[in-house]
Amino acid sequence: MRKIIPYIAVVLAMLIWAGSGIAVQHSLVYLRPFTLIIFRFTVAVLLMLAVGLIARWSAKRRGASDSLLALQGMHRQDIPLFLLAGIMQPVLYFIFETYCYRSLASPTIAEAMLSTAPLIAPLLAWLVLRERVTKYNIIGIVISTVGMLLLVLVGSANFELGNPIGLPLAILAVCSAVMYTILLRKIPERYSPLSIIFYEQVTALLFFYPLWAVIEGKSCLADGFLLVPYTEVLLYAFGYLAVFSSIVAFVLFCYTVRQIGVTQANAFNNVRPVFTALIMLAFFGEQLPLGKWLGMLLVVIGLFVCQKQEKRLP
Repeated sequence: MRKIIPYIAVVLAMLIWAGSGIAVQHSLVYLRPFTLIIFRFTVAVLLMLAVGLIARWSAKRRGASDSLLALQGMHRQDIPLFLLAGIMQPVLYFIFETYCYRSLASPTIAEAMLSTAPLIAPLLAWLVLRERVTKYNIIGIVISTVGMLLLVLVGSANFELGNPIGLPLAILAVCSAVMYTILLRKIPERYSPLSIIFYEQVTALLFFYPLWAVIEGKSCLADGFLLVPYTEVLLYAFGYLAVFSSIVAFVLFCYTVRQIGVTQANAFNNVRPVFTALIMLAFFGEQLPLGKWLGMLLVVIGLFVCQKQEKRLP
């Protein structure tokens, strides 16, 4: 049972992130982009601080070792790793992703480019960590990526490129996300997943607040933080992003990366379009052509192949 827990965790993380785009769209009706980011991660950091301190106090009271949710102090020698991880994601990833979408005329092309993390992950994992990459990893990732492209591209009519600078921005976003997962592997095992995400997001806020002040601060102070009057939709969408997308999904993904490695964990990024398509079908009535169903099947097959272990010779 313990062997499948990381896989359950990463599937849940991808399911949560699959709904994040919908929550972001609803939130941006009320809040400016950087205002949403700083509010979202500030609330997430405060919640993690409260949960982490309570979990640590509870563990000490029971005489138990620190739990997965306990907040541990950071060792001075590990500060550079946490700083780099926080800079890679969410800081650089969010910036590159945002300007990629703004540069490319077709969000379909942007989404396809931003979904190539599973293809880049094995190379970077091998170069930086010397993480073993098997033929099953490669074959499974290729099959899964073909399925992901079918999911993204089938039924999309707008393929105008727009500003070609969006393509390298997408690659930079993907590389930032993959380097983030590599740094998760390098952070010492003594830290709980909640501690890792807490310190990374504190680092991210140190960069996001000055950016917000320069880009949106003046407008917010002059015209108010809300673009339109508040409704309950903002509460639900923002709560989803702050609690589930910024805490639960990040903690689950962190746990998985540290258990099964960069290559296998990143392969599950291809399942996000599957969950997004199913959410749109279930809650918004969006119909799925045959090509998208085929894409889902290939994604699932590719994930099973990617996780297959090579038999070692006696």
